[in-house]
Amino acid sequence: MHLDSKKIFYHDATPLLIAVDCIIFGFHDGELKLLLFKRKIEPFKDKWSIIGSFIKKEESVKSAASRVLKKHAGLQNIFMEPLGCFGDVERDPGARVISQAFFALIRIGQDEIKTVNTHQAKWFDLDLIPELILDHNQMVNEALEKLRRKTRYSPLGFELLPKKFTIPQLQKLYEEIYQKKLDARNFRKKILAMNIMIKLDEKDKTSSKKGAFLYSFNQKKYEKMMDKGINFLL
Repeated sequence: MHLDSKKIFYHDATPLLIAVDCIIFGFHDGELKLLLFKRKIEPFKDKWSIIGSFIKKEESVKSAASRVLKKHAGLQNIFMEPLGCFGDVERDPGARVISQAFFALIRIGQDEIKTVNTHQAKWFDLDLIPELILDHNQMVNEALEKLRRKTRYSPLGFELLPKKFTIPQLQKLYEEIYQKKLDARNFRKKILAMNIMIKLDEKDKTSSKKGAFLYSFNQKKYEKMMDKGINFLL
């Protein structure tokens, strides 16, 4: 049956506003960080916020999230995954708004730092996150919990590392994600046994004269792990 697209069928439905919000995590200088923005409109103008936008009529939810990341943070082609729907009736004093949240992971390099500065955003260490507007602190907490759960059965944390990294850098990343210290010897033994890294003929000598060997990912092994899922608890 063909339906007239101009005709309104849902006469008794109450119009609602639908938004997307993006929780963006990055890893830099041994710290897991969260990207925040100063809100530019009322209510809560100039307060710290995760980045979001209302979904346009012609957009899917995912394309709206991609637009937000590119337009407001200069980020594209990065890992992004749905977090959940936030729809408490009184969550937003401006209007009845339901938000679909996403969390994103990026490798923070000089280009990302410049781009973020251009968009008047700021990276915060996790223990320095300020009070956020609306239910954004709840969104961040749930995104962190999901990140921790997913890194227990997949190498998702690798999305946060540069293409070349040391084992101590990898260990520090997982200590940041799990928020606990890991035994260096056991960590090295387990990660090398997974055979998902390629040892390079290069060293990082920023922290010592002897230096630490750099590694890159074995992409084929990495993809197999992502498909199958394993116990990645380190």
